[in-house]
Amino acid sequence: MNTYGKSYRVTIFGESHGPAIGVVVDGVPAGSRIDPGMIQREMDRRAPGRAAAATQRKEKDVPEILSGVMNGAATGAPIACIIRNADANPQDLPSAFRPGHADWPAFVKYKGYSDRRGGGRFSGRLTAGLVFAGAIARSLLAARGVEIYGRIKSVASDADAIDPCLEGGAAREELKRIAAKPFPAADEKVDDFLDHIAWAKEENDSVGGVIEVVCFGVPAGTGEPFFDSVESCVSAMLFSIPAVKGVEFGKGFEISKMRGSDANDPLFMGKSGIATRTNNNGGILGGVANGMPVVIRAAIKPTSSIGVPQHTVDPAAGAEAMLTLGGRHDPCIAPRAVSVMEAGTAIVLLDLMMEGGLY
Repeated sequence: MNTYGKSYRVTIFGESHGPAIGVVVDGVPAGSRIDPGMIQREMDRRAPGRAAAATQRKEKDVPEILSGVMNGAATGAPIACIIRNADANPQDLPSAFRPGHADWPAFVKYKGYSDRRGGGRFSGRLTAGLVFAGAIARSLLAARGVEIYGRIKSVASDADAIDPCLEGGAAREELKRIAAKPFPAADEKVDDFLDHIAWAKEENDSVGGVIEVVCFGVPAGTGEPFFDSVESCVSAMLFSIPAVKGVEFGKGFEISKMRGSDANDPLFMGKSGIATRTNNNGGILGGVANGMPVVIRAAIKPTSSIGVPQHTVDPAAGAEAMLTLGGRHDPCIAPRAVSVMEAGTAIVLLDLMMEGGLY
């Protein structure tokens, strides 16, 4: 329930407003270099209070490694770390269930004992542990030539025109450059996206968006048919990220509007072996990577905590109520979710490669 993976296993724990959250990573080969600077850079990309138009909650998000690393290298033991919650606000919780949050189903599932403060176990705060595990996974993948770059493709209904599935695709260096920006979006769309977020914030509301991640160098043969397919495993991971409500690969739902003669990706002999001239299927066929860039998109819903009055139920009063939320909330989650989606994808790809004998 709290662990993902077979060969590269990741366990997360903690609650949003508890003393700390944490992660245990098992399966890192002994001798692997663990770069604290690289890990911290990834943590900083996700950390609250740093991204443009983000929550005012301030967390340093410095991981404290408790085991599994000595003299800058993995020992082969599980790598355990905690990330302290320095700016928690545990009293910031209404008695009424918050629309859009997991308050009501969590109340039912855990018989009223779940920690609801800031979302508790269901909070996006716990994705900090995924980013830690993903940073290690990315460094291990990079040693095998696998690179993963994400960006904000759309905010509200406004999207960029970059399409890595077109013939020739988006250049790796361009996507790498965009992913490294403080607000990772195409240059021509940054101001527009920030305007959408600012307008929503002024109205005490929120907006959603779409994140696109492109993975280069994924070895052909990665993944298994059916239940452990690349799509199945990546989708399971991404749907574990709070606020993700849709996942697609390649052309995604648009491929349903195409004819087979257009949707199929023609094969040819490239300089490095067999390749496809288009990438409508997003680098995956039959659930197995075909050596082309793996293209993934996730739909991020608008932030649930908003200052607009909403209808709900107050279990303490046993009656319907109106709820207006204050507090410190992102008007758009997408900017901070980019690093989380990259990390989750890295965890899955590394686990599949290890399982398939490709690492």
